[in-house]
Amino acid sequence: MTPDVKAALYDYLSGFATENKRRKIEQVLDHRTRYVTVVLEDIYQPQNASAVVRSCDCFGVQDLYVIENRNIFEVKAGVVLGASKWVDIHRFNHTNIDNTVACLTELKKRGYRLVATTPHRDDCMLEDLPLDGKMALLFGTEELGLSDTALSMADEYVRIPMFGFTESFNISVSVALCLYHIITALHKSDLPWRLTPVERLDIKLNWIRKVINRPDLLEKKFWEMRQLAGK
Repeated sequence: MTPDVKAALYDYLSGFATENKRRKIEQVLDHRTRYVTVVLEDIYQPQNASAVVRSCDCFGVQDLYVIENRNIFEVKAGVVLGASKWVDIHRFNHTNIDNTVACLTELKKRGYRLVATTPHRDDCMLEDLPLDGKMALLFGTEELGLSDTALSMADEYVRIPMFGFTESFNISVSVALCLYHIITALHKSDLPWRLTPVERLDIKLNWIRKVINRPDLLEKKFWEMRQLAGK
């Protein structure tokens, strides 16, 4: 589907949404980003998984990558509060392969540098993390942290300042702290963190389908009208 056709389809479908919903979609897209993404490796607590999805949506992070080598990624409706509708969750859960390698290799192909969050490698503190380039923040399982594979594939390591006896924050808290710092800094910068026009169009077309009734029937009607018009 060409951008012009996608735009025409969005215009048609959005006519069945309220003005408030259309306005909200545009407002949220103004702050959406793919400059930063989050990677979760083998998270097993639904409470944490759900809180991370919610944080991604709240901070405007469009993509969440989930590695499921040992544990299944599950969310709880009462915690995620619908955030999973608006965040693109990319799951790597194939059998007989190392999904960590598959996921991180894919991210590198997409131009992301891999930043492992860990208290065990003192590369830089969060406030010193360079922002001049797309980054994927890697977070490991609740008890063991990131696997040796993830750590070996990482380009950089970052730690969150802590001043107590406990070695690390809860995983969902770690994600929220990192995103707050990075997203706040990006919004104050001139870095190209915003979505491209093509990305923006694709996402808002996906979103409008989720806020209207029977988008499948409406879309069928759209294509029928275009066919009658000879387009």
